Amino acid sequence: MSKKSCAVLTAALLCSSLPAMGQQLPDGPGKELAEANCNSCHTLLSRVGSGYTVNGWNTVLRMMVNQGAPLPADQIEPLKAYLIKAFPEKGKPDGVVIPGPTEVSFQKWQVPTPGSRPHDPLAAKDGSLWYTGQLANVLGRLDPASGKFTEFQLKTPHSGPHGLQEDNDGNIWYTGNTGSLIGKLDSKTGAVSEYPTPEQGDPHTLIFDRNGILWFTMQNLNRIGRLDPKTGEIRLLTPPTAGSRPYGMALNSKGIVFFVEFGTNKVGSIDPKTTEFHEYPLPNAASRPRRIAITSDDVVWYSDYSRGYLGRLDPATGKVTEWQSPSGPKSEPYGISAINDIIWYSESGSTPNTVVRFDPRAEKFQSWAIPGGGNIVRNTSVTRDGNFLLANSLMNDITLVTIRRE
Repeated sequence: MSKKSCAVLTAALLCSSLPAMGQQLPDGPGKELAEANCNSCHTLLSRVGSGYTVNGWNTVLRMMVNQGAPLPADQIEPLKAYLIKAFPEKGKPDGVVIPGPTEVSFQKWQVPTPGSRPHDPLAAKDGSLWYTGQLANVLGRLDPASGKFTEFQLKTPHSGPHGLQEDNDGNIWYTGNTGSLIGKLDSKTGAVSEYPTPEQGDPHTLIFDRNGILWFTMQNLNRIGRLDPKTGEIRLLTPPTAGSRPYGMALNSKGIVFFVEFGTNKVGSIDPKTTEFHEYPLPNAASRPRRIAITSDDVVWYSDYSRGYLGRLDPATGKVTEWQSPSGPKSEPYGISAINDIIWYSESGSTPNTVVRFDPRAEKFQSWAIPGGGNIVRNTSVTRDGNFLLANSLMNDITLVTIRRE
């Protein structure tokens, strides 16, 4: 990545969180620094954010430094002081805690590099816990028994590691979201292999099918990718709906790859054998499904980020059922997993973020506040013994939710 493009990316990290900047920035010491460091993100002027906590702004500034933003050391503190005062976190709903019969415990670990922005977690077969350090350009491995972290530096600078998957040989695969590549890490040797995508874009989420083919989404390019690890060949396919922004992925029992379309109100699927697409419209035009999980009955569950709902789609009939998430319409349900056919997900828009459990048979919710706030749980994973793993981007940590079983 060039210095110019890196500067644009880091400025975008900052400006995407600010209120609409077509308006005049608030006066105050440090205003000129904010104006100077946001000059390159004019395409984001229409985006509205809810600001950050003090800890959140600390992390955002560190993220910018990690990405090479030209911030002199003597400017960081006055800029941070201005941003904390001018743009405090506001407008987020309180995280709602619903009591219930299930008991859980939380354990969290701070990742080694400040401002890493842990994006996706992965619970590996050997019991280790992994995460993508998106803005530190690393993959991180944690031994939960000892608390020891190992960080693996990636080959392409600022490649933006995003999604994670493990293959049958224990290799860790990732998407290079800003590097337009798929990567493979040999966890035994630390060797990294890279597979550039045929079109420049934003590889996002990835999943292996039954035959060991790696499938991945490219959100803004509007593509579904297919990588054969044996040959390194990548093929890109285009979903039927323009601007559908394919996002989270899951595999059903028949080997069909399902994905959600964050740019519209649809769930999609692709048959790995025929590469035939199918789309399932959701009833509310405002729905924006972001992540997906599938239970053993091949029912699809999705987090409706825009409306604050948990959704259920039966692909056999097309029937959709929805439930308002506990913290309401602005709760922003995001990372989601199915554990023994119980749905677990996080509300990323509430303060604090929550872990939510939904029992499909009883149609009942239970929820917990994430210690330390969470903020922001973008994806989740399930350990080999059925516990729930989170990565918390702004808290710069990973959290294991251990579920007590009788």
